[in-house]
Amino acid sequence: MTDTDTSPRPPRIWVDADACPGPVKEILFRAAERTQMQVTLVANQWLRTPGSRFVRAIQVQGGFDAADDAIAERAGPGDLVVTQDIPLASRVLAKGADAVNPRGERFTPDNIAERLSVRDFMEELRGAGVQTGGPAAFGARDRQAFANQLDGWVARRKQAP
Repeated sequence: MTDTDTSPRPPRIWVDADACPGPVKEILFRAAERTQMQVTLVANQWLRTPGSRFVRAIQVQGGFDAADDAIAERAGPGDLVVTQDIPLASRVLAKGADAVNPRGERFTPDNIAERLSVRDFMEELRGAGVQTGGPAAFGARDRQAFANQLDGWVARRKQAP
């Protein structure tokens, strides 16, 4: 008998919570109870979470990407990361995790390079003083798209051997 446990751990959901909309957090809290999956919110600030053994929060200290670094360090194969941050999505995809933004758009190995290029281009425009505008307001359609993606991810986990 060895000291190392090679059994796979259950999938977890990691949330880049600093900019995650409240309705998405509520969907995740309900899903955690329903599926009994661990949901962990990671943020630079203290977060209120429901009294659930399936939901926890980690407050990280430090700079600009501290929460992203904490998630990238902890997320693993089979996990889901909820983030609007495209570089973080790229990092967790490389580790075998899935990634989705709060509007229900999946990041995949097939689309992440394009997403990074568009992000970089938009940053260059903003840096040059071009007004690029921000994202549209988060609405009911976004909330439903996220819930659908989450349900699909959960269903795929249940089908996995």
